[in-house]
Parts: sequence; structure tokens; C-alpha cells
Amino acid sequence: MRAGDKRALARALSVVERGGEEAEQLVRELHPSSGAAYTIGVTGPPGVGKSTLIGALVTHVRALGRSVGVVSVDPSSPFSKGALLGDRIRLSEHFLDPEVFIRSMGTRGHSGGLAEATLEALLVLDAGGRELLFVETAGVGQSEVAIAGLADTVVLVLMPGSGDSVQALKAGVMEIPDVIVLNKSDHASAATTLAELRQAVSLGAGAGPPIVSTRASDGNGVDVLWQTIEEHREALEQSGELELRRRENLRRELLDLAASRMRRELERACADDPKLDELINAVAEKRLDPLSAVRELRARLG
Repeated sequence: MRAGDKRALARALSVVERGGEEAEQLVRELHPSSGAAYTIGVTGPPGVGKSTLIGALVTHVRALGRSVGVVSVDPSSPFSKGALLGDRIRLSEHFLDPEVFIRSMGTRGHSGGLAEATLEALLVLDAGGRELLFVETAGVGQSEVAIAGLADTVVLVLMPGSGDSVQALKAGVMEIPDVIVLNKSDHASAATTLAELRQAVSLGAGAGPPIVSTRASDGNGVDVLWQTIEEHREALEQSGELELRRRENLRRELLDLAASRMRRELERACADDPKLDELINAVAEKRLDPLSAVRELRARLG
């Protein structure tokens, strides 16, 4: 797997997606070999062309001789809990390239649009020698900001004419990206949306993130976008902020993982427990307040 064998990578990713003791052992063994890859997060509302844009970026960086890993976090099927695989279909032109590895992962209802195993998947691809890692969120809404907790550079993709740029401002998403992309720049209202974005960015503190116009369907503007990402990386490395950002991201992710595991442990401890029903009844009948009920639930974990 460390040599970059695609079948070994696929098996390793399946292990970390399943979780359990085997996944923990694999991550423990691979962690010392990770840290060399650079991670680019791509987020934005549904339908803006994130997958097409990533495909165009992969084509561009492969021409530069860089190896790539892509993790596309799909909305999970409500029945199988698996990924719907739409993003892998759109990235199919790269399947036969041995230096490109693409994996779809289901969110499994995880908040923020990110699968819990995404961190481990990126670690596996990193240890497997991929130089550049792209992680695409499910696009489930503008509140999906968890991408900022995994990526070195965060790219927010918007499109003209949908009103998403204004809504993104209201939702505070503009505070998340390092680069903003206005995709589908051949749209009739592209110039108007671009002006709105520039005005919005100018109202924030500092210079604000750069805005790049692209047309991912034919690769127009993708070279400029990649240059902008590279400039952001260089600025982070020169200032020392890259190391600080990674440490802060890791702190957040460790807390998120710990909270997620504690929730699962609590759910297992309370499964089919008649005392939980008693607590629910007590709260419903106003004999107990919700915070006291939570305190009792926490006490069960010791």
C-alpha cells in the first residue's frame, strides 16, 4: 500500500470505512508515514459543478506530473447507508490512470457533510504516496463547514444565477474559504454575480479570499485556479501558518471523533434499556427536566 498499489489502497480504505479494531491498527501503523500530502477541500451547494471542477483540476495537475487522491463524500442512501457513487461516475475519465485514486464515501447521516472515516481515508491516501488530496463534500447545504477542519486550502464553488452567493454570505460560509470559484462563467448572469461577490468580499476584514472564474466543462480558468491554490499554499508555508492550521484542524477533528465515539457508546449502553424509557417518560410528564435526564445518561458511561 505504501508503494501506491491501487488494489491495496482500495482494501485499506475499506478497512477504515468499516471501523473497528482492524481499522485502528491500520491507522496506527500508517500514521508515521503520513504528512507529506497537501489537501484541498472543495465545498459548495449542490449542482455548482464541484465534481466536474475536481476532474478538470486532476487533469491539470496530472499534466504537471503530480499523483492524486480524491475522496468524494456522497449523500448516503437512506436504505443501504452506502455512497450513491455519482461523483465517481463524473470522474470516470481518470479511472485508468494509475496515479489517480478515487473513492466515494457515504456521509451516513454525519453532520457537516463529512463521513466520519474521511480523516482516516485521507491518512491512508497520504501514506500511500499521493501528493495531492482532493476532498469533496456532499453539497448538502451551506452549513457544511466541517471541510475546513480537514483541508489545507478550502475552495468554495458557487455558480451564477442561483442566489447561492448571497445566501452563502448570510450563512457565514464566506468566512470559511481560502479561494472562491465562480463556476459556469459562461452563464448570462456571471458578470453580475462576480460583481456581487467582489463587493461582498471587500466588506469583510482584510483583503478577503481571491475569486476565480472557471468553466470546468472545458477547463477554462482551471490553470488560473490551480495557480491561485499554489500561491495560497506558498503563503501558508512561508508564514508558518500551514503547521499552525494543521495542528488546529487536528485538535478539532480529535474532539469531533471523541464526541462521535462517546455518542455511539451511549447509544449502545442505552439500547433496549427500560431505564431510558423511564427517563423519557419522566421528562414528558414534567417530573424531570431534560438537563437532569442528560446528567443521568452521562453517569451511565462512568
